[in-house]
Amino acid sequence: MNLNDLDAPLKLNGAQLLDELRAAFVRYVILPSDEAYDAVTLWTAATHAQPAWQHATRLVITAPEKRCGKSRLMDVITETCHDPLITVNISPAALVRSIDDDPPTLLLDEADTVFGKKAADAHEDLRGLINAGHQRGRPYVRWDATLRQPEHCPTFAMAALAGIGSLPDTIEDRAVIVKMRRRAPGERVRPFRTRRDAPALHDLRDRITAWIRGRLDALTDAEPDMPVEDRAADNWEPLIAVADEAGGDWPERARKACKTLTGQAEEDTSVGVRLLADLREVFGDAEALHVGTILNALHKLDESPWADWYGRPFTPRDLAKMLKPYGVSSRKVKINGVALQGYRREHLHDAWSRYLPPRDDSPDGPGATQSDTDPPGQEGTGTSGTSGTSQVNGGATGSGSGYANGTGTGDPHSDQGSSGGSGGSGYPPPGGECAVPGCTQSPRRACWTCADHMTREQDYGSAA
Repeated sequence: MNLNDLDAPLKLNGAQLLDELRAAFVRYVILPSDEAYDAVTLWTAATHAQPAWQHATRLVITAPEKRCGKSRLMDVITETCHDPLITVNISPAALVRSIDDDPPTLLLDEADTVFGKKAADAHEDLRGLINAGHQRGRPYVRWDATLRQPEHCPTFAMAALAGIGSLPDTIEDRAVIVKMRRRAPGERVRPFRTRRDAPALHDLRDRITAWIRGRLDALTDAEPDMPVEDRAADNWEPLIAVADEAGGDWPERARKACKTLTGQAEEDTSVGVRLLADLREVFGDAEALHVGTILNALHKLDESPWADWYGRPFTPRDLAKMLKPYGVSSRKVKINGVALQGYRREHLHDAWSRYLPPRDDSPDGPGATQSDTDPPGQEGTGTSGTSGTSQVNGGATGSGSGYANGTGTGDPHSDQGSSGGSGGSGYPPPGGECAVPGCTQSPRRACWTCADHMTREQDYGSAA
């Protein structure tokens, strides 16, 4: 070996290598955006550093129809990634026995034939292994009958999956997603021929390998500043670490691609999250709604699936079933004197806060203030000595409210108002003091803070 070869990785320019790799993708494939080109380039380079990563990012390549370039993109990735293991189907046993401490790059083309609606149930084990392999230290354990002991098979390996339509949510959640589209009439690419084009791509691959492998220690210790959090940060950390190591304009481009593609992925939420978002829109400022009211509003939402849910309108049973995993269930709700099954804002609030981004008009939204987001004070009237209802929308007969300006008791989270009082308000007026005994807070939100912990009429005493 020539001693000068030992210094070869240090002489390679990472930014130039990434530029060359990106140019190869541009030459043969039409991708939807510059950010998509940067993401695919960084993902392919990151496959050469798999021993350095804690998370093995998936690359999901989807398209609405055939002939959108998915297979051609997989061809170029195959010739430039680390140790490609390309297949259109693979058994769980074959997969785990193909993985070692320096794993191959799994390339699964025609993934829709494996994880599509007709075949998904038959490949749950494979999906589980692909999901487990996203994080290091999640082995597949089997019983070795010959040795009479358990065998721990590694699952950690980077993978690219290409198919028509969406892949399972659990796979896409662990992936950088690139959505292909058919070439427009004016878009041109160079035809790819393996015999002619592969040698140049192999030379580029080998130079990338030399550069990456000479920096494994630095990449292992890398803790790049991430523009995203949680699972998205896990997915993008290897790509951004490679960009930071390469330098040039790649660190900035990598973070731009991360924010752009992550934002696009968040727009395509699961149907459960879509339902939560639509319910938040339907509720508006209401504190409670009957199931029938909710369903009528859901059916009328533009571009929503609820009016034609598997060939029929969305039903109360569908609504209850989809909300159950979020800890939300229906209960009797009295509105305008009518008690029917319904849902309350307070019971949906936790799911909204956990699974949806803040609304622009919420306390956490941009430019929002407390006075902008507090529930408006609404007036209700009543006659002393008569039990009645304190309505969310005001104007109902009742016997006062549990807040200032009335002498009765009540609960902002219940439709019931107690006897006594006249002309009470449905909510505390702006700047009004909280009437819950022992509370001396005057901002309106303080009243709601108290009410969060006191949701029954009997929990309240008489207003001071």
